[in-house]
Amino acid sequence: IGLASLGQQPKTNIAIFCETRAEWLIAAQACFAHNFRLVTLYATLGGPAVAHGLNETEVTHIITSRELLETRLQAILIKVPRLQHIIVVDNTPTTWPGYPQNITIHNMATVQKMGVLSENGKHCPQSSDIAVIMYTSGSTGHPKGVMISHSNIIAGITGMADRLPNLCEEDTYIGYLPLAHVLELSAELVCISHGCRIGYSSPHTLVDQSTKIKKGSKGDISILQPTMMAAVPEIMDRIYKNVMMKVEEMSCLQRTLFILAYNYKLEQLAKGHSTPLCDRLIFSKIRNLLGGRTRLLLSGGAPLSAATQRFMNVCLCCPVGQGYGLTETCGAGTISEHWDYSTGRVGGPLVCCEIKLKNWADGNYYSTDHPHARGEILIGGPNVTMGYYKNQDKNQDDFIVDENGQRWFCTGDIGEFQEDGCLKIIDRKKDLVKLQAGEYVSLGKVEAILKNCPLIDNICAYANSDENYVIAFMVPNQKQLQLLAHQHGMEGSWEDLCSSKAVEELVLNALNEAALAAQLERFEIPRKICLSPEPWMPEMGLVTDAFKLKREQLKTYYHDDIKRMYAGK
Repeated sequence: IGLASLGQQPKTNIAIFCETRAEWLIAAQACFAHNFRLVTLYATLGGPAVAHGLNETEVTHIITSRELLETRLQAILIKVPRLQHIIVVDNTPTTWPGYPQNITIHNMATVQKMGVLSENGKHCPQSSDIAVIMYTSGSTGHPKGVMISHSNIIAGITGMADRLPNLCEEDTYIGYLPLAHVLELSAELVCISHGCRIGYSSPHTLVDQSTKIKKGSKGDISILQPTMMAAVPEIMDRIYKNVMMKVEEMSCLQRTLFILAYNYKLEQLAKGHSTPLCDRLIFSKIRNLLGGRTRLLLSGGAPLSAATQRFMNVCLCCPVGQGYGLTETCGAGTISEHWDYSTGRVGGPLVCCEIKLKNWADGNYYSTDHPHARGEILIGGPNVTMGYYKNQDKNQDDFIVDENGQRWFCTGDIGEFQEDGCLKIIDRKKDLVKLQAGEYVSLGKVEAILKNCPLIDNICAYANSDENYVIAFMVPNQKQLQLLAHQHGMEGSWEDLCSSKAVEELVLNALNEAALAAQLERFEIPRKICLSPEPWMPEMGLVTDAFKLKREQLKTYYHDDIKRMYAGK
């Protein structure tokens, strides 16, 4: 009601550009209740992308934090002429000198008081009204605004909740992923609908070893001790690699004991048995990394490697629900059953949607393939969103309506249905490259396999149809690379090691071994590599907030290295 007192009208757009925190969700619920269309923008987006979203949606009001206002938003205000009101969620000063005269800045608490005094009433939405215009972080090109209706949200969270066991008021969820991402927003709305508690954190304060946690102090997860959390594979991969590095540093006896317990528990899980003694004696310390009470982990945003999933199931003593969904399907699609410990699969369709496979002749994938049907994944149902904001051409490409009036979203991902109805993601149309000799290479498959190598923190495979081999840019694991270099008598600064041709050769040899052990074809293995001393973070614009690779941006960033690696074939 306070926002209405500032002139915000029903069925008009209002933006939120803020970190994940309680005020984000409170503001969102207020907008939903009064039929204001909420435009969500990632807190890590650069100035031009934020200006693009604000101008495209023609917002006059924006909700933000003091830090983002002063570090990101202030610099682009001149490029957003329609903006009139900025609502700051922090307890901040009431006067803001130095801002354009046409813009008024308010505290959230002040706007709430205005709502108490106002006589404006609620304007309840219809189910078909737009609730959210969610700007994707954009793994390709400009971010696109996905129009999500109120009925889409209800359908999506209903489907997810049906697959998550025993949700209740005793559960505690930790929120730290961007709320502007459909996975986090959906997860938190599921929690609210079941009365679960939500505690807020950030990637910089999550665990005891996080960058903004003082040495000797506890991270948020240790204090909150959540029973549920959502995570993207990048974060799970880091936990897995850190623990396995510590296992390597154990004494011979300790390491042997750990491996025996690990393999024993894997066997018992496959038979449907629990291992309480092993959990208490061997895995309790690892389980405490996530607070010690976690009973369910939800993984989404990208495929989770088999090695990481097995590690989570065994060492963290809780099931990992792998999910598959997109912003365009309100985050819903599939979630694996909590008792399903198989790897590489994302479960069966949720109750809110249907899934079918469409032939893709270019990649040689057909729904008639044996032993399993394969093809491009199409998702249909009430969770399929209304399309892209002001982008009719893209709507016609990606959304189709069948003869029964059912809307389907063409995902661009290639799937395979198993005998029990579970879906497995096996490829992506945009990741498939045909080499000069005619072989098809799935870049995503190459990356997923090579990321299991301890030397690699992140990797982007690259190829084009004019060449006959694959190359890769990669972020090496600092500890592992320095150890490898030391073993071969090479010393120097981190930057010197990453730029060394001799070190590149050592890493390339290790990659070859890992690739051949995983049965990659020779033509799929990168022949040349470039080592990056700097990790790829969303702030750099090279990965999304869910840590998916932005291939076009990476290609531009490493343009000179690509020319070097393909020169002198």
